[in-house]
Amino acid sequence: MDESLKRTPLYDMHLKYGARMVPFGGWEMPVQYSGLMEEHKAVREAAGLFDVSHMGEFEVKGPEALDLIQTISVNNAAKLAIGQVQYSLMCYENGTVVDDILVYRLGEHHYWIVVNASNIDKDFEWISHAKDRLGLQNLELKNISADVAQIAIQGPLAKEILQPLVPNVVLDELKFYWAKAGVTVAGMKTLVLSRTGYTGEDGFEVYCKKEDAVAMWEALMEAGDEHGLMPAGLGARDTLRFEAKLPLYGHEISDKLTPLEAGLGFFVKMAKGVEFIGRAALQAQKEQGLTRKLVGFEMIDRGIPRQGYEIARDGQILGTVTTGTFSPTLQRNIGLGYVPTEFADLGSEFDIIIRGKALKAKVVETPFYTPRYYR
Repeated sequence: MDESLKRTPLYDMHLKYGARMVPFGGWEMPVQYSGLMEEHKAVREAAGLFDVSHMGEFEVKGPEALDLIQTISVNNAAKLAIGQVQYSLMCYENGTVVDDILVYRLGEHHYWIVVNASNIDKDFEWISHAKDRLGLQNLELKNISADVAQIAIQGPLAKEILQPLVPNVVLDELKFYWAKAGVTVAGMKTLVLSRTGYTGEDGFEVYCKKEDAVAMWEALMEAGDEHGLMPAGLGARDTLRFEAKLPLYGHEISDKLTPLEAGLGFFVKMAKGVEFIGRAALQAQKEQGLTRKLVGFEMIDRGIPRQGYEIARDGQILGTVTTGTFSPTLQRNIGLGYVPTEFADLGSEFDIIIRGKALKAKVVETPFYTPRYYR
């Protein structure tokens, strides 16, 4: 393995549980333990435990914290109550995506921004540049990623497993996309406990100090043993999020694509009263109309679509597959990809070029799997 790859505080745990390690976004991460299919099934039917400590966390504190977040985020963070979490995106001036993010409001003037692992340095530089450009002095922006571990427990039994370890919080009172700071889990004081998820199932994220990560992982595994909790790797994380049509940076969103093209226009709040970065370009694109859209498709012919495969019709290249696989839940070969808007209607047919062969596919409704979040 490349010695330049970073490791999370749970690296030894992954080896202990038999993980196969792979490079991912500059990190050495577990792709699977017992097997992708088994781990995927465990999350859909019971629960899975994920190490997501490679994700980045930025802390923004001070009276001007909201001013900064409102400028870099397409969503409206002014609507967040203390303890609430918000999905959003950061865009370049031309409307394409810097990264998708989670914004946590933890106090009156206290926020966290959670970013993708491969984009930590780029994102922090981008936000720092925005802070300087705005001339904001009355805030503190800090990259705390190296000090924070994050463990996600996901699945229909996640609450049942976690609740005995959290005696002072009634988890039923922690709603979807809400968080609490300073919660004690398994006798350890955490930084943040949240309920968001990236699998289409109910689930929780435990943010803790990196030195507590191993003990936290073992406590969760022990608590979940009788409930079928399994450690799950990047492979299952990808198939789970894909079935629920949750975007992945570098696939469905990138610096070549806009949130509107990705079907994420709901999160772009044009009327929030702040000229956020990329607003003018996104407004123009909205007024002019989209020329391409992200669609979900199902293979008609036998073949598994993969990222980068060409989408064609009558020999004309329409676009490319962003994610594709055999769906463990649906038992079908499905994919996501960008096509011109005239080919984006439900039932539209086109070809996926697989090893030089044109194999038929059709546009279907998404998400492929209906998420079961806690409301």
